[in-house]
Amino acid sequence: MKAFLILEDGNVFTGTSIGSTKEVISEIVFNTSMTGYLEVLTDPSYAGQAVVMTYPLIGNYGITPDMESKRPWPDGYIVRELSRMPSNFRCEGTIQDFLAKYDIPGIAGIDTRALTKILREKGTMNGMITTNENYNLDEIIPRLKEYRTGNVVDKVTCTEKSVLEGKGKRVALLDLGAKNNIANSLNKRGCEVTIYPAHTSAEEILKENPDGIMLSNGPGDPKECKEIIKEIKKLYDSDTPIFAICLGHQLMALATGADTHKMKYGHRGGNHPVKDLATNRVYISSQNHGYVVDMDTLDPNVAEPAFINVNDGTNEGLRYVGKNIFTVQFHPEACPGPQDSAYLFDRFIEMMGGTK
Repeated sequence: MKAFLILEDGNVFTGTSIGSTKEVISEIVFNTSMTGYLEVLTDPSYAGQAVVMTYPLIGNYGITPDMESKRPWPDGYIVRELSRMPSNFRCEGTIQDFLAKYDIPGIAGIDTRALTKILREKGTMNGMITTNENYNLDEIIPRLKEYRTGNVVDKVTCTEKSVLEGKGKRVALLDLGAKNNIANSLNKRGCEVTIYPAHTSAEEILKENPDGIMLSNGPGDPKECKEIIKEIKKLYDSDTPIFAICLGHQLMALATGADTHKMKYGHRGGNHPVKDLATNRVYISSQNHGYVVDMDTLDPNVAEPAFINVNDGTNEGLRYVGKNIFTVQFHPEACPGPQDSAYLFDRFIEMMGGTK
């Protein structure tokens, strides 16, 4: 069946429908990872977006147990060529069946290189995936321009508290759309991890007297999370050690008076170089974000830059003055992807007083 990707600038790409055949409007973003398509699909940070995979062949090892959450989250999935016969001893099914199971529409057979160049040159934009061959551009384009992602954290966060048992430090993880490997990275270092829904009050978290607090990644515009930002400010004031990743990093910055802004097309992929300003060492990182902390709005008495992106100089991490708090924009728990910055979890444990 034919499918069409219609962008808000009027560009139309024609391909083949994969997964669900429902019509969807979403923000169109691209990911440059060469492997790890399943981890991309199951990353809650993609809620509210349709993902373009720039690598030309996707699905060759099928669906494996390597999921970062309980289900896929993108609104749509866009590829150049989809492997129809995956081959891997761990394979449990195909991408097309996986998408259909979760009612996610996709499109294959389009020129993803040309599409990515449009998004790089003009910036991220909204689009529609449809199988309706009688589409009306004059009617669709105004709808695309009006579309807003909104607050998608509520869609992806857990609904109740849960605990990963451990005999080491006790960490409270605020689930803003957390990837499984954040909790697993702490747990394999001995930590007992208590996972809380995004709208849990600071008082409820602090009354358990955790050794440290982790703020997770998540989807959408950080400024949509107004109530969560208020609670994070209380966590900041508590003097409990805090480590934050991606959306958590942005929310901590907003809670302490800095600002964020939307990037032209964001950072999404597994090969982004970041520099640790304390050591001048460069690490290759996995990233997935469309917003960034504005370094011009940082109060130097509150926070100072800790990491920057080598490619474009944008902020990739903050160190908070007089506090046991540090935050990063990238994903040190990356799985798959580079493990270069996994040492940050060890730094967090040291901040909480070590492993004993």
